[in-house]
Amino acid sequence: MAFHPIAADDDDASGVGVARKYAWIVFALTFGLLISDYMSRQVLNAVFPMLKGEWALSDGQLGLLSGIVALMVGLLTFPLSLMADRFGRVKSLALMALLWSLATLGCALAQDYQQMFIARFMVGVGEAAYGSVGIAVVISVFPKHLRATLASAFMAGGMFGSVLGMALGGAIAAKLGWRWSFAGMALFGLVLAVLYPIIVKEARIAPQRANQAANKVAAAVKRPLRTLCSSPSVIAAYIGSGLQLFVGGTVIVWMPSYLNRYYDMATDKAGGVAAIIVLCSGAGMILCGMLSDRLCRQSAQRKVSLAIAYCLGSCLLLSAAFALPPGPAQLLLICLGMLIAAGTTGPAGAMVANLTHYSVHGTAFATLTLANNLLGLAPGPFITGKVSDVIGLQAAFQLVPLVSIAAAAVFFYAKCHYHKDIARLQGEQVDDSVGHAVVEVKV
Repeated sequence: MAFHPIAADDDDASGVGVARKYAWIVFALTFGLLISDYMSRQVLNAVFPMLKGEWALSDGQLGLLSGIVALMVGLLTFPLSLMADRFGRVKSLALMALLWSLATLGCALAQDYQQMFIARFMVGVGEAAYGSVGIAVVISVFPKHLRATLASAFMAGGMFGSVLGMALGGAIAAKLGWRWSFAGMALFGLVLAVLYPIIVKEARIAPQRANQAANKVAAAVKRPLRTLCSSPSVIAAYIGSGLQLFVGGTVIVWMPSYLNRYYDMATDKAGGVAAIIVLCSGAGMILCGMLSDRLCRQSAQRKVSLAIAYCLGSCLLLSAAFALPPGPAQLLLICLGMLIAAGTTGPAGAMVANLTHYSVHGTAFATLTLANNLLGLAPGPFITGKVSDVIGLQAAFQLVPLVSIAAAAVFFYAKCHYHKDIARLQGEQVDDSVGHAVVEVKV
């Protein structure tokens, strides 16, 4: 049976071996829960018309039901990820999944708008830290050289889950009613939430980390936490990733409206074509991450160079696309541009993992998630909408890809400091190991 040795510079995980089969089981279950996360989040969009008609809701009320989830995720990602790093990631993930699944079931049982709002609020609480803690679990059971592939594949699960949530939710609602759409998503999540802690064990994925927690080595807390923002490279990774997702997130949100206005597509057809573009972006995350790992196995610094290439390539393709008149050529270039627009997620995730202490990886990915939302996914669609009000959506889309140039500049800054920052972190972790040995001897 083959084993994955955990990277030596992961400090407390060094020297741990995880069976290849078990590692992929951990990935599959964690990835499945991520899909459940986004299915529960996005199924609401599929049943908007039914809720609007049954409860006589305004568009503002419907938008608030969707927005409250994103708001809670943004506010709670960091503190809940920090708690998961301290009290056990596997147990925390199972509790999160149980909470959002029960809350989704609550959506199915809601009798009025207020009850639905409370249920959606709890969905957001349950989902807040899953992405950051989940990817920390995944990278802990695979070799360091696969980090970009794993980070990109894991993050792409959010896009696949969104598509599945809307597609399956709409199909179920058409046959059985909107309540069964929520119930179906809840059942899927509950099954995985029960299976997860039974199969995935903290001691099997990070036994040395568990032993350190049991021995209460308090000296290991302060210095690892400082690595979240202790180097120019890791700060640049956060910022560059957020700026690049400004582009990808904006195109995804506004593409149905663009197709409706400039291609005269009906709402259902525009949504279908937009879903294909979303799938291109998700597939691109995985492919770009795999390419990054394959080309950069002998030099981690090359991952930063590829991130720069992804930024500039997407800028070129999307700028060319929106300079063309509507037609097949434009759609093809949009698909190609979106294929690499989110390609930076893998290299950025690998950079964050390499530049922060293993014991705070969940919190580190929470910081990355926070940057992605505050710098990209939240302001991108809003700013583009404001610009569109002034100059039109077509002209606004011509400006959006230029943000990728700023993202490339930030990643270039990271490249200039990356090697030195990695060396410094490794030196600090050697010092930590010596300190831990002294503490253990005294105990």
